[in-house]
Amino acid sequence: MNMYPFDARGIGKRFRHAAIFGALDALTPGETMRFFNDHDPVPLLRQMEQRYGPAVRVEYLQREHGVVIIDFTVLAQGDMAMRAIS
Repeated sequence: MNMYPFDARGIGKRFRHAAIFGALDALTPGETMRFFNDHDPVPLLRQMEQRYGPAVRVEYLQREHGVVIIDFTVLAQGDMAMRAIS
Protein backbone atom coordinates (compact mmCIF):
# COMPACT_ATOMS: atom_id res chain seq x y z
CA MET A 1 0.00 0.00 0.00
CA ASN A 2 1.33 3.41 -0.97
CA MET A 3 0.56 6.14 1.56
CA TYR A 4 0.97 9.83 0.84
CA PRO A 5 0.78 12.41 3.65
CA PHE A 6 -1.37 15.51 3.16
CA ASP A 7 -1.22 18.20 5.85
CA ALA A 8 -4.22 20.49 5.37
CA ARG A 9 -3.13 22.75 8.21
CA GLY A 10 -0.60 24.50 5.98
CA ILE A 11 -3.03 25.27 3.13
CA GLY A 12 -5.10 28.44 3.04
CA LYS A 13 -8.77 27.80 3.75
CA ARG A 14 -9.76 29.30 0.43
CA PHE A 15 -7.81 26.61 -1.46
CA ARG A 16 -8.04 23.67 0.92
CA HIS A 17 -10.92 21.62 -0.55
CA ALA A 18 -9.67 22.08 -4.12
CA ALA A 19 -6.20 20.90 -3.08
CA ILE A 20 -7.64 17.88 -1.26
CA PHE A 21 -9.80 16.86 -4.23
CA GLY A 22 -6.83 17.32 -6.56
CA ALA A 23 -4.72 15.04 -4.38
CA LEU A 24 -7.47 12.41 -4.16
CA ASP A 25 -8.02 12.53 -7.92
CA ALA A 26 -4.31 11.79 -8.42
CA LEU A 27 -4.46 8.55 -6.40
CA THR A 28 -4.89 5.16 -8.05
CA PRO A 29 -6.80 2.20 -6.56
CA GLY A 30 -5.08 0.89 -3.46
CA GLU A 31 -3.30 4.16 -2.67
CA THR A 32 -3.95 6.11 0.52
CA MET A 33 -3.76 9.77 1.41
CA ARG A 34 -3.07 10.28 5.12
CA PHE A 35 -4.85 13.52 5.98
CA PHE A 36 -3.77 15.73 8.90
CA ASN A 37 -5.95 18.56 10.18
CA ASP A 38 -6.68 20.56 13.33
CA HIS A 39 -10.44 19.87 13.26
CA ASP A 40 -12.91 17.22 12.12
CA PRO A 41 -13.66 18.06 8.44
CA VAL A 42 -17.36 17.16 8.41
CA PRO A 43 -18.33 19.41 5.44
CA LEU A 44 -15.42 17.98 3.44
CA LEU A 45 -16.54 14.42 4.22
CA ARG A 46 -20.05 15.23 2.94
CA GLN A 47 -18.59 16.63 -0.27
CA MET A 48 -16.40 13.56 -0.66
CA GLU A 49 -19.38 11.25 -0.26
CA GLN A 50 -21.20 13.13 -3.02
CA ARG A 51 -18.17 13.21 -5.30
CA TYR A 52 -16.68 9.74 -4.78
CA GLY A 53 -19.40 7.65 -3.13
CA PRO A 54 -18.04 4.25 -2.11
CA ALA A 55 -14.85 4.66 -4.19
CA VAL A 56 -12.95 6.22 -1.25
CA ARG A 57 -12.76 4.57 2.18
CA VAL A 58 -12.54 6.94 5.16
CA GLU A 59 -10.76 5.65 8.27
CA TYR A 60 -10.11 7.83 11.31
CA LEU A 61 -6.74 7.13 12.94
CA GLN A 62 -6.95 9.95 15.48
CA ARG A 63 -9.92 12.15 16.34
CA GLU A 64 -9.46 14.54 19.22
CA HIS A 65 -9.49 18.26 19.87
CA GLY A 66 -6.80 19.91 17.75
CA VAL A 67 -5.61 16.74 16.00
CA VAL A 68 -7.45 14.75 13.35
CA ILE A 69 -5.76 12.11 11.20
CA ILE A 70 -7.75 10.27 8.54
CA ASP A 71 -6.72 7.75 5.91
CA PHE A 72 -8.52 8.20 2.59
CA THR A 73 -8.02 5.07 0.48
CA VAL A 74 -9.09 4.75 -3.14
CA LEU A 75 -10.76 1.38 -3.55
CA ALA A 76 -10.63 -0.95 -6.53
CA GLN A 77 -13.94 -2.00 -8.11
CA GLY A 78 -13.90 -5.36 -6.29
CA ASP A 79 -13.25 -3.66 -2.95
CA MET A 80 -16.24 -1.35 -3.53
CA ALA A 81 -18.50 -4.35 -4.20
CA MET A 82 -17.39 -6.02 -0.97
CA ARG A 83 -17.92 -2.77 0.95
CA ALA A 84 -21.48 -2.53 -0.38
CA ILE A 85 -22.23 -6.08 0.83
CA SER A 86 -20.96 -5.53 4.39
